[in-house]
Order: sequence, then C-alpha cells, then structure tokens
Amino acid sequence: MTKIFARFMKDESGATAIEYGLIAALISVALITGATALGSALNTQFVSLGTKMGAANAANP
Repeated sequence: MTKIFARFMKDESGATAIEYGLIAALISVALITGATALGSALNTQFVSLGTKMGAANAANP
C-alpha cells in the first residue's frame, strides 16, 4: 500500500494537465476581455459616425 501511495505522490502528469488548463483559461479570459473592450470602442465609433452622417443627410436633402 505504501508503494502505491509513494508512486501516486511522485506522479506529476495530472499536475501538468491542470497547469495547461489554467494557462488556457487565463488566455481565454484575456481574449474575451480584449474583444469586449474593442467591441465597445468600435460601437462608440460607429454610433458617432452614424450620427454625423445622419446630420449631414438631413442638412442636404
């Protein structure tokens, strides 16, 4: 029984998989945060552009 427990304590293959999973999760969170910020900035620019084009269209019927 002690041999099995000692072998289990030395096995690090599961720890490596968990580390890779954590790295993938961190990268995913960073990408989602960046895409959200970029999407908000683009939305603001397009709303501003649409407002200006609407005003220009109303001024020149």
